[in-house]
Amino acid sequence: MASKIYVGGLAYSTTSDALRQHFSQCGTVTSAEVVTERDSNQSRGFGFVEMSSEAEAQQAIAKLNDQPLDGRPLRVNIAKARAERPGGGGGNRGQRW
Repeated sequence: MASKIYVGGLAYSTTSDALRQHFSQCGTVTSAEVVTERDSNQSRGFGFVEMSSEAEAQQAIAKLNDQPLDGRPLRVNIAKARAERPGGGGGNRGQRW
């Protein structure tokens, strides 16, 4: 079963491909993504890596946490489940027609 890892402290120049390559030293990377701003497509300084097994994820955390990538130390840990967001609203709060 794949395990998702949170990676913080990324340099703005780090790409998803560089993230994948860096984590591949710890096992099989099934996905790697640097999170970017919706409008500008600039990195937000964090991303997610999915390893093919829990053991590989734990190895990546142990080996790569606080280690530099592109000149910045990484914060690496198991990703937390995303909290549910309330849906709804059309955006016309309090406006009268």
